[in-house]
Amino acid sequence: MFIAISAHLTTAAFFVRKRLGNAAKGATAVEYGLLVALIAAVLITVVTTLGTSIGAQFTKITSKLSV
Repeated sequence: MFIAISAHLTTAAFFVRKRLGNAAKGATAVEYGLLVALIAAVLITVVTTLGTSIGAQFTKITSKLSV
């Protein structure tokens, strides 16, 4: 899932740079910092959401196997 999100973000950044032309050359550290923060927020959200769901599935499977 992370790979797909990362690919979408990379593609979006490429198109933005392409549209802006020379104005977007040489991204600053602030822009990179914002990009890293966005990726981190997405990862935390995905892991939190899927972690609970996957944990419940493993608990269900374990209870079925121990019967």
